[in-house]
Amino acid sequence: MTAIHRTTPRPTLVLAVLFAGAFVMGCAEMLVVGMIDLIAEDLTVSVPAAGALLTANALGLAIGGPLLTFLTTRLDRRRVLLTTIVVFVVATLLPAFGADYSAFLAARVFTGAVQGLFIAAAMVTATSISPPERAGRAMAVVITGFASSSALGMPLGTLLGQAVGWRGSFTAVVAVAVVLLVVAVRVLPSVPTPSESHAVGQARFAFAPRVIAVLVLAALIFVAILSAVTYLVPFLAAVTDVSGTAVGAYLMAYGVATTIGSFAGGRFADANASRALVIGAAGVTVSLVVLFAFGGNPLVVAIAVVGIGLFGMATGPSLQHRVVSLSGPGAPLASSLPASAVNAGIAGGAFAGGVAIDVAGVSAAVLTGAVIGAIAIVAAWATGFLKPAAVAAPEPVATH
Repeated sequence: MTAIHRTTPRPTLVLAVLFAGAFVMGCAEMLVVGMIDLIAEDLTVSVPAAGALLTANALGLAIGGPLLTFLTTRLDRRRVLLTTIVVFVVATLLPAFGADYSAFLAARVFTGAVQGLFIAAAMVTATSISPPERAGRAMAVVITGFASSSALGMPLGTLLGQAVGWRGSFTAVVAVAVVLLVVAVRVLPSVPTPSESHAVGQARFAFAPRVIAVLVLAALIFVAILSAVTYLVPFLAAVTDVSGTAVGAYLMAYGVATTIGSFAGGRFADANASRALVIGAAGVTVSLVVLFAFGGNPLVVAIAVVGIGLFGMATGPSLQHRVVSLSGPGAPLASSLPASAVNAGIAGGAFAGGVAIDVAGVSAAVLTGAVIGAIAIVAAWATGFLKPAAVAAPEPVATH
């Protein structure tokens, strides 16, 4: 494994490819959000049915990602990464070139699954070419790629879709992915899994109670965030009295904040991941409380929205860092699990916020998020005491 450093003289270039892969796959996932009305009209389905395309991607990632990671755990990570890009291109070609709704829905499950596999393999690769003390920052590069897709890729893709049609946006994603594949073939290093590492043995460590506890924390944090953010637009209209083009400014501010937070979070993960999770959960909760209490003040609302995005995504690298370190020799498989937990939190947050709105109005969704955030603070503090099992061997990605 130490040969990776000798055969990879340009780790920055490798990280750039991993960032680009995460960005492109994230764009394909989030394009549905920005063009949901165009897709619904063209495919003659309802808007909720078009929204199911996003759910299909999330479920594919949450369930298929860990399953594919388990099945490919003995393979070289280079081969896995290149294969995921190829499958992603093929699956994304379907909506780009005339697939109907059913085929599009099925393709979204596949793209979500390979996206989850890409995340896991990219995390292992990123940490393999980086010193252990910079592991959090290496993970943050991949996470920032996905965060940037929401902040930059989605609005750009939406503008393109409005100009040339929604299928045109997916065609552009395919074109960029093909270029990425060509570059990846030349740049990505070989990262073999240790011969003594078996899938079943990895699963025993990856799904240990200490790891599950951190995954629950990840879900709680994102339930808190999405309970409010999912319904931010109606909150702005009903409580803040902001509508029209001004709403875009708030959404853009949130997207930029998530990108900054995910990138900066890598440094905090390297310094003290457990403490960073407590601070992140507290920052999200305080921001939600401020949003609820001062929802009628546009400036304060803007600050609160930025705080949610900044603190929320800053927890991403620390969650990944803690899961990988606590799973020990199960790290290659465990690397896929935080993304699944986050997606579960996204789905749970949208549901919890929706129930709260049905019961007590749109402000209740924000209050619900704040309450769950408070629980997440306690969970973050409690998981800080967790340590890897004494019998666990050092994690493969930290031995370089």
